[in-house]
Order: sequence, then C-alpha cells, then structure tokens
Amino acid sequence: MELYSGRPKDTNGRLPREIRTYDFLDSLGIEYSRTDHEPANNMQACNAIDAVLGVLICKNLFLCNRQKTNYYLLMMPGDKKFKTKELSGQINSARLSFADPEDMLKYLDIEPGAVSIMGLMNDKGCGVQLLIDEDVLKGEYLGCHPCVCTSSLKMRTQDVTQKFLPATGHGYRTVRLTGGD
Repeated sequence: MELYSGRPKDTNGRLPREIRTYDFLDSLGIEYSRTDHEPANNMQACNAIDAVLGVLICKNLFLCNRQKTNYYLLMMPGDKKFKTKELSGQINSARLSFADPEDMLKYLDIEPGAVSIMGLMNDKGCGVQLLIDEDVLKGEYLGCHPCVCTSSLKMRTQDVTQKFLPATGHGYRTVRLTGGD
C-alpha cells in the first residue's frame, strides 16, 4: 500500500459515491491523504491501513432505536469495544441496534463495511445524528473510508468538525465510551 496526497489521478473503476466524496472534500479545501487497498470491511483488516496512514481508523457504527425513528452514526476508536448499554444511557435511547443495510444506503449512500462519517454528505435531510467518542476528538487526525471500503483517508479532525460537518448541515454530540467489559 502506498500513501497518496489527495484524490486519485485516474478515477476509472471507482464508484460515483467515492468520487463525490473527493469532490466534496476538495470543494471545502480539506487536505487529505489516501491509500487504496483490498476491501477492508472489519477492524482487523484496518490494522495494516492504520500503519500506512499513521492514524487509527475510526470504527463507525450505524445504529437505530427499536422503532427505527432515530438513526445514529457512532464514531469511536477502532480499538474500543462497543457496549450498547453504555451508549444508550448517554443518549436516552433504549434498545439500540444496528440499522438495516437498506437504511444505510437510504441515508448515507453507503453499504456495509464502508460506513463512514463521509456518508453524512449524502444525508440531505439530516436524518442521522452523529455521535463522536471523546477520544476521537482528542486526536489531531482521524481515518475513515471515502464511502467505499477499498480506500481510506487521513484528515485533520479539526477540518472534519469545523469544515466538513457544517457543510453537510450536521452537528455532533460527544459521548464517552470506556470500551471496557
């Protein structure tokens, strides 16, 4: 794997959702590094990518309440374990579960394995609430997919919170996950 600065020069064979991600980031003047790789649709596959990018790839979980009336995108460090009960209490939403792939596609234009904060640019109605673990916000950089699981990006956390999110119309709520047993 190689580390590149910015978008790919040749976009042949890349999905439109990936190209739209680069277009959006470029329009906002957000600098990013990128690496291309085999499908990385779980955290184990992301370990080698972390080394190339020099940043811990965020674990992104697309969740919903039991009634499927509230949707959440949770960003947390990849090395933390997700405890439903711990998050439910902080956001006052009982019975959280993983949202259906159809809802992921509907709201974020993303398929399982490629869930990313970048999908919020596709959530025009702001139907998804962003939850960010405090440890993600402490890092100077964060890593994520550009709406596909065959590339990964590294960008400044501050650019995401101060440029990207406002441009999508989304805010975020900070949560504290211990990741312990």
